[in-house]
Amino acid sequence: MNWDQIAGKWKQVKGSVKQQWGKVTDDDLDFIAGTRDKFVGKLQERYGLAKEDAERAADKWLAAQADSKDADTERSQGKRARDVGSKRGR
Repeated sequence: MNWDQIAGKWKQVKGSVKQQWGKVTDDDLDFIAGTRDKFVGKLQERYGLAKEDAERAADKWLAAQADSKDADTERSQGKRARDVGSKRGR
């Protein structure tokens, strides 16, 4: 997953931002709208992070979103495979 994809799915993923960074407000999330630079700026502002640290934190969060999406896809595919297998056994 990249930042363009995050921007496109911002409404779905902003809950994850709130979970990880509780100091980020709903207004902040609306302002960020999936933009990496704005996200980094808000992390700096709310948590007093250096720009480099905020960038690393944002990129680590992005990687976690990609890992989470991959895990969801694997679970979904595994369920479908099990469903198909159980229908064959009938």
